[in-house]
Amino acid sequence: MEVTRLTATDAARAARVLGEVRASTLDGRPSKPAPRPAIRESWGRMVRGGVDPDHDFRSDLLGRDEVERRRRTSRLRHVLPVLREGLLSLADTTQHIMMVADADARVLWREGSTAVLRKADGQGLGIGSDWREEVVGTNGVGTPLVSRQAVQVFSAEHFVRALHPWTCTGAPIVDPRDGRLLGAVDISGPLETLHPSTLALVDSVAKLAQAHLRELHLISLEQLRAVAAPVLARIGGRAIAVDRDGWTAAVTGMPYTSRIALPKSLSPGRCRLPALGPCTVEPLPAGWLIRPVAEPASATAATHITLDVSHPRGWTVTVAGCAGSWTHELTPRHAELLYLLALHRDGRSASALADDMFGDPARTVTIRAEMSRVRRYLGPFLDHRPYRFTERADVEVLLPESPLDLLPHSVAPGVVRARSGVPGGAPGGAPGRLLGADGRAGHERAGPNL
Repeated sequence: MEVTRLTATDAARAARVLGEVRASTLDGRPSKPAPRPAIRESWGRMVRGGVDPDHDFRSDLLGRDEVERRRRTSRLRHVLPVLREGLLSLADTTQHIMMVADADARVLWREGSTAVLRKADGQGLGIGSDWREEVVGTNGVGTPLVSRQAVQVFSAEHFVRALHPWTCTGAPIVDPRDGRLLGAVDISGPLETLHPSTLALVDSVAKLAQAHLRELHLISLEQLRAVAAPVLARIGGRAIAVDRDGWTAAVTGMPYTSRIALPKSLSPGRCRLPALGPCTVEPLPAGWLIRPVAEPASATAATHITLDVSHPRGWTVTVAGCAGSWTHELTPRHAELLYLLALHRDGRSASALADDMFGDPARTVTIRAEMSRVRRYLGPFLDHRPYRFTERADVEVLLPESPLDLLPHSVAPGVVRARSGVPGGAPGGAPGRLLGADGRAGHERAGPNL
């Protein structure tokens, strides 16, 4: 059923039909029409997570100081003018509100129809409210953050009954530099105000916001480059100038790399970086000057690598060895690649990995490019021909409690096989330890299916 078409002519009937679909699905009975794929998958996550479809979803709001702190540190603050220009006119004329939430699904900004804002306040959906799927159920903020795609949720498509009077349309906003989630933008209002074009509009405005962030990034690197270039020309030897997030502005005496993995807290002085080894660090305006220094080679020792894919978003790899430990946040594609390499400790050729990732063994150029990026922070622990973790890497993978929650955004065939328990895709035969989030080996239960 095309929900938006039916809603355009008869919103009340559409709501009744979707209510019947929801009731049948939650009772374990087949429904006709079936829920849309994005909604069905979200409902499945809600059932497996034990979300009560009839509970009061309101949670504690963030305090004003915490909201302000998150606003100051979020890159979303740079795109508010773009979001307002693209969406607030729609919100004002159609009795909607615009909400902008961070990657934790916490609402940081909210504007639009005064009447609808009051209605949202009455349901505990104010500034600082928590819109994660596991708290609010299927919705226009939390669901796009998990699925990483624009989603429209109409009336009874909301898993929690209290949201049935609403229609919500949201899209994720990702950092164009590395694909990490920054948050989501959502347009919400009374169910009878749904328009078929709202989904495309919200998705387009979110992409405009990402393009604006890319432009700001390039401008900031150019400004840093203007400051760093004369410094690099004077000092000679190997050196690299990077911004606060490790993106390269200028380099001398060494191969160019677009980004250097930096620890979360970096200060002037000596340190050891994953890609460069021992270095000296000096501050630059809005960045760092990093100079590799020689150090006697230490004895080879086993390194413990922990790949954490136990959450629906926010995946990390942590490396612990004799020189200390560091953690790197993974992009969606790198999380998929490293999971597949951990699954196949004997290694994968470029064509086999392309088949695992894209269902097309011919896409080896893409695989080699992505693996080149992975090697920038994990280079010492990866072999190639075939691609695999080195023998001295002790690899541990933290998995979600249910295999159905493994990298839920992913459509990579190798990950899909692992989620469904198809032979060859299950983690049981991998030499590296694959542990559930609670420390139990492997996937112990599949959970209910929708």
